[in-house]
Amino acid sequence: MKSNTLRGISFAIIFAVYVFVFIFGLVCFEAARGSIPELWAVLLADVLATVAVWAVGVACRNVSVYDPYWSVAPPLVFTAWAFYKDCFSLPVVLLLVAVWYWGIRLTGNWAYTFRGLAHEDWRYTRYRESQSPLLFQMTNLWGLNMVPTLVVFAAMLPGFALYEGAEAGALTWIGFAVCLMAATIQLVSDVQIHRFRREHPGQYCTAGLWRHGRHPNYFGEISMWWGVWLMYAAEGGLDWLVIGPLIVTALFLFVSIPMMERRQLANKPGYADYRRRTRMLI
Repeated sequence: MKSNTLRGISFAIIFAVYVFVFIFGLVCFEAARGSIPELWAVLLADVLATVAVWAVGVACRNVSVYDPYWSVAPPLVFTAWAFYKDCFSLPVVLLLVAVWYWGIRLTGNWAYTFRGLAHEDWRYTRYRESQSPLLFQMTNLWGLNMVPTLVVFAAMLPGFALYEGAEAGALTWIGFAVCLMAATIQLVSDVQIHRFRREHPGQYCTAGLWRHGRHPNYFGEISMWWGVWLMYAAEGGLDWLVIGPLIVTALFLFVSIPMMERRQLANKPGYADYRRRTRMLI
């Protein structure tokens, strides 16, 4: 009972923090938009909001305060941008549907696994224990908070372009379908791994999608942002905004997946064999 109470209090604190941060971001945007281009004002607000979340994490001695930011920010920012631009064209509506579906699902998965502010993700704890306090806070601010924010903002850039009067074409609908497929793959893979871990504690998951790929949830995340880019590409074609999904892909292929797999290899007997016979994604 005490554990559930503390978890509930932690949820309330996190919710209050993100309400404050969203309002704080809007205030920062309003203050900046008259002196710098609007999209730069969004980026500035995003960065300052991240600093606010980082500061709360420092106060709570828990970097995991930042974890919901990845999935909470894009739906809220895109929706606020739609009202600001007074643009609810079909491509924008499809974008909002896709991003809200993705965001609710991903935030729901975070909530399911959230144990409370007394628990910190193992990746953050590893940095905390291996670095001096000053170096850790630098890593915390720039590597664990700011880099993900900037990566997601880059991935969102094609979505912002949809607010400039784009029309829905075949590629728009294909991109929308890719987004829905990606979020659904994440949903299914997360349900499968949670069930597997309950039934087979301490083992690596080989059920369902995990039989065909070592990281189907990451495959879904990567695909989500390629879907957003495809929706933009219906109008914009192949231009520099492709850097958004490329950066997301690089983050998972060269940072997140290698870090996860080193831990699995060290802690899960037989994982090396599973790794040899199973594709990385799907």
